[in-house]
Amino acid sequence: MLNQSLVALCGVAAAVACTAAQAEPTSYPLTIENCGQSVTFTKAPERAVALGQNSAEILLMLGLQDRMAATAFWPNQVLPDLEAAHEGVEVLTVEFPTLEAVLSKQPDFVPAMLVTLMGPDSKVAKRDDFESLGIPTYLSPSACTTADNAADAYGNRDDLWTMDLLYQEIEDLARIFDVADRGTALIEDFKAREAALRAEFADREDLTFLFWFSSPSPADDAYLGGGNGPSGYIADILGGSNAVRTEAEWPTLGWEGIMAADPTVFVAAQVDRNRWDLDRAENKIAYLTTDPTVSRMEAVQAGRIVVMSGAAMNPSIRTLYGPEEVAAQLRALDLP
Repeated sequence: MLNQSLVALCGVAAAVACTAAQAEPTSYPLTIENCGQSVTFTKAPERAVALGQNSAEILLMLGLQDRMAATAFWPNQVLPDLEAAHEGVEVLTVEFPTLEAVLSKQPDFVPAMLVTLMGPDSKVAKRDDFESLGIPTYLSPSACTTADNAADAYGNRDDLWTMDLLYQEIEDLARIFDVADRGTALIEDFKAREAALRAEFADREDLTFLFWFSSPSPADDAYLGGGNGPSGYIADILGGSNAVRTEAEWPTLGWEGIMAADPTVFVAAQVDRNRWDLDRAENKIAYLTTDPTVSRMEAVQAGRIVVMSGAAMNPSIRTLYGPEEVAAQLRALDLP
């Protein structure tokens, strides 16, 4: 949900165009400092391949669909307001693409949202793979601000993730494509929406949320949103905290550990990729409410289970949509 007045007047991409203050045009060559690397652009890209939902949706929100050759890796469907813009952009796969598939689109720019899509140990590609071909790259600042964790490719986050990292990404991409005014307007809209949520939901130290992304099966450990990641930010913006205190970005936890966490509210993610049965929120809810042991949890007994897009649990523009989704459901719950 964008700011309602913007939606009424403009829609997403048009909103950022029609409300933007005039900004200085980009002067090329442009050099961007990104995740420890200097990346130079001699002109605005014309055939970008966006690796990851966040990278793609930022470009779409900036009205750049005509400069996108393809996208890949979509845990959830594109935002409804962006469907029309995305229709003409090829989706290589909703999972991890191959390097060959990316290069087949002859990209002149490759932004990525996760190190698993473009990082030192990525099975898709390393930044050097593209740089050696003269193709500039950009890695989301959120992806390169985690500390190494040998057990987790996504790393640990020592401090709570905030939207500031996302705002840096929007600003950088807007400058790269010479649409700085659109980037400024988009950032202003996000800041206003965050402020509105914080004003509505007062601090509640006793309010805790557990964010369940998915599980291969009920017998397996669950993939959860880590304490300092975007899930922790969502809990914080709603006045509470993450019931999972670990610093790992994507911890796994067995059901004994989840029951010990004893959250006030369960957040069941809806993941549209359909890799596992428990990607679907309805299947998560069915398990929570029918398992003889798990169903005894106080949050389940009280019906405090809400649904949120799984994409919101990644550090992305979708993260702000997460608390907006949850807030609409919290208003209807009888919270202690």
